Amino acid sequence: MPASYLYALGAIALWALLASLGTALSHLPPFLLTGLALTLGSLLSLPSVLRDRAAWKVPPLTLALGIYGLFGFHFLLFIALRHAPPVEANLVNYLWPLLMVVLAPVLLRGVSLRALHVVAALLGFVGAAIAILGARNDAGHASGETWGFALAACSAFIWASYSLWTQRVPAFPTAAIGLFGLVSGLLSLACHALLEPSVALSMGDGLLVALCGLGPLGAAFYLWDMALKRGDARQIGILSYLTPLASTALLLVVTGRPLSWTIALAAALIISAAVMGTRAR
Repeated sequence: MPASYLYALGAIALWALLASLGTALSHLPPFLLTGLALTLGSLLSLPSVLRDRAAWKVPPLTLALGIYGLFGFHFLLFIALRHAPPVEANLVNYLWPLLMVVLAPVLLRGVSLRALHVVAALLGFVGAAIAILGARNDAGHASGETWGFALAACSAFIWASYSLWTQRVPAFPTAAIGLFGLVSGLLSLACHALLEPSVALSMGDGLLVALCGLGPLGAAFYLWDMALKRGDARQIGILSYLTPLASTALLLVVTGRPLSWTIALAAALIISAAVMGTRAR
């Protein structure tokens, strides 16, 4: 298996934990949680920075791109989740793997798109929709403002375009992801101070926030960057549909709800899409 797939699968495995951790920490304001987690995640790059102080020296445009990706994605997603039914908004947000595939020829030089890529991306999105909406049918439906869906779609575009544009800017070390996370974390904490009530964290909260920062909002971003630097963005985008599948399945297990036939169907579709995508050359 190519190294890019291993790095991508590592990021996907960590992101699958995010929904369960988010559920356990749902009593915390989202910008506070994101700010603390991103700031903690940035510390993972300190060993590289101590060895080479130039690891965080990136051009202003590259730093702006990193903030655009890490902060912009989470900012719009959290606003969307407040103004649209959360499950459906999350599904719209998972358009980003599809957008990665179809935008690759537009945003990257020398990249073309084959019909197999498009079919695999659409098949993966159908699988993600079945997994997420199947869980929604078991848990009930929430109401909200429909304009939140537009914000969720924008957050999807931000993550897809950020992932692709990192291959257009001058090469930067993966350790620079820590700088992106630190600045984005501080901006999230500023949003918390301006928009959310202050809360006190218990010791249990602190441990879960640390786990979130070291995993889904920390190491996952470094692994994702290493995958994109070594692999085909179209194939990695299709493989990313494993994220909503694994996340939804794990969330059902953690909350004690039984796995349904929709999860099995979604798994079959997403795995088929991944196999098709990796065979497209």
